[in-house]
Amino acid sequence: MYAPERQQEILRLARDRGRVDVPSLAEEFDVTPETVRRDLKALDRAGLIRRVHGGAIPTGRLDFEPDLTEREATAADEKDRIAKTALAELPSDGSVVIDAGTTTARFVAALPLDSRLTVVTHALPIAARLAEYPDLTLHLVGGRLRHRTRAAVGEWALSAYGDINADVTFIAANGFSLADNGKGGLTTPDLAEAAVKRAMIRAARRVVLLADSSKFGQAHFARFGELADVDMLITDQGLSPEDARAIERAGTEVVRA
Repeated sequence: MYAPERQQEILRLARDRGRVDVPSLAEEFDVTPETVRRDLKALDRAGLIRRVHGGAIPTGRLDFEPDLTEREATAADEKDRIAKTALAELPSDGSVVIDAGTTTARFVAALPLDSRLTVVTHALPIAARLAEYPDLTLHLVGGRLRHRTRAAVGEWALSAYGDINADVTFIAANGFSLADNGKGGLTTPDLAEAAVKRAMIRAARRVVLLADSSKFGQAHFARFGELADVDMLITDQGLSPEDARAIERAGTEVVRA
């Protein structure tokens, strides 16, 4: 099978299955994983698929959401730098809201054990980590648990965040971009999670977005705000200086860790 024929078949499989992975394709076509990665790169350049960790999804799957294990392995070094940089935005003996996500989880892991803060979160992994902090006051927001993100959503969560007035919200996003005719902005695949994120933005006087640069320009199914809703974006050096300046002109401070 010639490369164009194989790539056409890979595209068909991606559209039929919703996702393809490198090991399975290599076995199916009896080629090396490196050959499959070249095929996926060619299809990605053509705008026919979008490469994700370990494989690819067809373009147009705006509701696609990788699980926590996959996301934890993506851009790990960048997320660590973002997390450590974000520590400087913590209020002294103040109150913070922390979103679900792998970057926010790394941020929590970097918190000094003697932190004296009031923390509100709807994310079980983050609450479990912070439960070990002796001087920290932890409030766990309840609701229906989304197993993919281990986060509470629904009316209970929205009601709880509606009663909060914190110093800082540290929020995550699957995609962020400058809004264009009402499109783009801050997005995530799930409508219920988007509603909780909107409530979190309203629950604090200052909003800090923690997002690695690979998420810039991505748009997902559910929109929960605009970059203008964010006071500071902490990202990595992968975001170009030109894009950083464009974001700052729109009113959001940018820190490239």
